[in-house]
Amino acid sequence: MRIIYICYVILIAIPLLLLATIITALTTTFGSVVGNAKYWGYIPGKYWAKFICSILLLPVKVTGRENLDKNRSYVFVANHQGAFDIFLIYGYIHRNFRWMMKKSLRHIPLVGKACESAGHIFVDRSGPKKIKRTIAEAGEILVHGVSLVVFPEGARTFTGHMGYFKRGAFQLASDLKLDIVPLTINGSFNVLPRTGLLPKWHRMSLTIHKPIPHQGQTPKDIKSALNEAYSIVESGLVEEYKGMVINEDQEVFD
Repeated sequence: MRIIYICYVILIAIPLLLLATIITALTTTFGSVVGNAKYWGYIPGKYWAKFICSILLLPVKVTGRENLDKNRSYVFVANHQGAFDIFLIYGYIHRNFRWMMKKSLRHIPLVGKACESAGHIFVDRSGPKKIKRTIAEAGEILVHGVSLVVFPEGARTFTGHMGYFKRGAFQLASDLKLDIVPLTINGSFNVLPRTGLLPKWHRMSLTIHKPIPHQGQTPKDIKSALNEAYSIVESGLVEEYKGMVINEDQEVFD
């Protein structure tokens, strides 16, 4: 059965995935430039992600959407198991949001331009002024129910376990006085780990936990929110992947 699935992935799924990615990138770029970036920056990506999970025959289970207020903006923080975290969140969270991503991703052909046109936030940590500009940019975008999704580990796991959380997302949530929503991803590591080449069939799940209310802007408040979010995200992991394992390249993106 595994061999049949591999043949299906190589001969059918991957060509369709590449075609869908090109169409989505072009649609997002064009729509965001000439139309409503709030709409075109999210809707094409949502259906692109759903299509990819469907074409790869990957079952997806989502719990906790009832915890969200559709009229509020949030900062979502999730564990980073693998590449399919993007499809799982984009396609199934059912919230208009923008990604916070490394500035190097802007250079990916077509995709980088689409992300820029859509209003996704590229993080530049090269100096205090650049960081301040990132926060100001986020403040302009995260209004009227548009939220932000961040992977606080900064890099995909090598083992399926979580690394430590960096404080950037929590500092941003504090500065903008937004609630934080922890997300737990299961199964993405099994589908395509960081060192993998081809996806494998496996169930995936996305758990949307209750928001952590904004409590204050002191360093102690930010650290408390970070620790609470980490504990909540980890509590939703399957037993096999509970416990911290520091990714060997986390420091690179700190």
